[in-house]
This record gives sequence, structure tokens and C-alpha cells, in this order.
Amino acid sequence: MLAELFAVLAPVFIVAGIGFAWARSGHAYPTDFIARLVMTIGTPSLVLSTLTRTELDAQAFSSMAIACMLAVACMGILGTVVCRLFRMDWRVLVPAFMFPNTGNMGLPISLYAFGEHGLALAVAFFLTLSIFQFTVGIALSGGATSARDLVRNPIVISLAISLPVIFLGLELPRWLGNTVDLLGGMTIPLMLLTLGVSLASIKLNHVGKGMVLGGARILLGAGVGWGLGHVLGLEPLAHAVLVVQSSMPVAVFNYLMAVRANRSPEQVANLVMCSTVLSFVLLPVILAWWLGVLGG
Repeated sequence: MLAELFAVLAPVFIVAGIGFAWARSGHAYPTDFIARLVMTIGTPSLVLSTLTRTELDAQAFSSMAIACMLAVACMGILGTVVCRLFRMDWRVLVPAFMFPNTGNMGLPISLYAFGEHGLALAVAFFLTLSIFQFTVGIALSGGATSARDLVRNPIVISLAISLPVIFLGLELPRWLGNTVDLLGGMTIPLMLLTLGVSLASIKLNHVGKGMVLGGARILLGAGVGWGLGHVLGLEPLAHAVLVVQSSMPVAVFNYLMAVRANRSPEQVANLVMCSTVLSFVLLPVILAWWLGVLGG
């Protein structure tokens, strides 16, 4: 079990660690260029490649999308409660609770832990969350959004192309399938490198409070995923992916939005860093449990 767990988490931590060390050593890293490349080309290609290559039926996709929406709503409610307890600005904590790092960390971990089918389910969760993140998340953080921006988002466009393939059983032309496979292959490594670089640039303050709130985000997320999986009657693999995706640390995206809106970015940065550090301890426990369940 330990060897299997190490094989799942080692690639994620090693590649993110390379990005972290690269930034700390003072080497240049074109974060803006890489982020744009990943968001506009890499991730849409990964979405198309994964959803069209993996046998994921419409019911499984819909179930995961519904589970994601319910998880976001539950975490929003729990985040509001925690805000009252800690007397924090809800616009700082609620988005951090609602929108975890299901891309940079969630997708690689789901791939290495649960294989291609698990990745496809994780992509379904990630896509649904992304739609909320680029609309509700931006609005909650104090930014502006519009229907036009959502429709023009490359990730949403890739979803629109993937849905007929999933629901109607269509196939991409071979040349297009090979192209998105090639482009999608660069996405996860670049995501992890950028995650490490981003963490290296965040200053850490008020560690104690950040650790408490970061731990609460991960554990409450895992609890919400576990409960929703039982309520919705998900099959074991989908249930496991739901728990893992729901228990991811706070997404770096929340920090970027806080900077953009000038909404206490240092507090959000603290949540991102502390929850990510804690995920190195808590995620192995969560994964060990689920790998044992699936193996049994």
C-alpha cells in the first residue's frame, strides 16, 4: 500500500518541487505565458483528449457534474459558518472554500491514483467547477464577469465540443484526436511546475490561523464529498474521485483573483500556502483509505 501510495503522489510533489526550487533559485519562469498557454490550449486539449478517449457514459458525467455543484454549494455554506466563527470577511474565505485546486493537483492525483477512467471523472468535476469559478468565483472576489467572457472561454468551448461526443457517441477525426492528445500531454506537467513556482512567490504570514483554516478546508471538503457520494449513490470509483477532488487545497486562482480585486490578497495567499502544505500530509491519508476500499 505504501509503495502504491508513493507512486501516486511522488510525481505530483516532485514536479511541483522542481518548479518551487526553480523559482527559489532565481531562474526566470514566464508564469504569465505558461498560464495562458495552459488555459487557452493545454487544458482545452486535455479535456477533449480525456473525455473523447475514455469510455465515460453520459450518466457518469452528469452524476459527477451534479455532485460538483452540490459540493460547491455545501462548501459555500460551510465557509460562511467558518467566517462567522473566525470573524473574517466572507469574500476572502468563502471563495477559498468553494474553489479548490482541482486542476493543478486534482487532475494529476486522480490520474495516478485511479487511471484514465478516474481522470475522466476528475475532468468532469474540474470542468463543472471551472464554469462556477470563472463566473461566481470572480464575482465573489470582487471582479467582474460577463456571459460573453464565459462563452469565449477555451475550456468552456472544449466542453461544448466534448458533450456531443459523450452523449451522442461520436468520434473525433483521427488527425484532431492525435493533435489534442499531443497538446494535452503537456498540460499536467506545466500545471505542476507553475503550481510550484506560484507557491514559491507567496509570502506566508499568520501560520497558525492559516493552518487551522487550510486544514478545515481539506477535511470539510473530504467530508462533503464522502457524504454526497453516499446520498447520490455513486459507484466506488466515482465516489473516490469526488472525495479526492473535493478535498484539494485552496486554488492559486483564488489568490490571483484577490490580487486583481485588491481583496486581502495576503490572507488568501496564506490560505493557499497553508492548505497546500497540509495537503502533503492529509491527502496521503485520504488516498490510502480509498485505495484500500477500491482494492478490497
